[in-house]
Amino acid sequence: MILLSDRRVAAVPLRDNGEPLVDLREVSELRVDPRLADPDGAYAHLRENAVDRLLAAQRALPAGLRLLIVEGYRPLGLQKTYFDGYRDELRRSHPDWDPARLHVEASKYVSPPEVAPHSTGGTVDLTLCTAEGTELDMGTLVNDSPLASADACFTGAPVPAAARANRDLLGAVLSAAGFVNYPTEWWHWSFGDRYWALTTRAPATRYGPVDR
Repeated sequence: MILLSDRRVAAVPLRDNGEPLVDLREVSELRVDPRLADPDGAYAHLRENAVDRLLAAQRALPAGLRLLIVEGYRPLGLQKTYFDGYRDELRRSHPDWDPARLHVEASKYVSPPEVAPHSTGGTVDLTLCTAEGTELDMGTLVNDSPLASADACFTGAPVPAAARANRDLLGAVLSAAGFVNYPTEWWHWSFGDRYWALTTRAPATRYGPVDR
């Protein structure tokens, strides 16, 4: 399992093809959940080609199912707040862990800001829902931490059969559309960022951090 704290991720050359961010709330085919809404609406934005790929993934779903987008773009300042907060939570739970281990363990749930996938606008947190918006059972809630879920949030973790089938379906359509999963978070899928580039052996990223 390659974590975002791995030096190989940070070593991927950073490039940006200049694609614009698209407001997913204006894409009628996609359903956007407001649970992480921010005043500027950053959460509901993704790069143009990433949106096209989400639409392809949704078209591959069985009738009656849809993607439910929870969060796309995340400003770097917010990324740092999330990372520092979870690292501090781990420190309180494991006072014997040294700073290096805290950094690695925190990266299982929140990316270190220096390689943050969400801040490129190419990465999305999402789940499956019915046409009416009812979320499917995925074994944990979106954004359950390893600490809170006893690692059940890991994509390959043992979960009930229905949840496993739903995770596998989500993974199948997103992988076919060109996204790659972060294996400690079943809901987290990347395109164009450093983790995607390392996983797919691309020579560089398609997207760099966006200052929005």
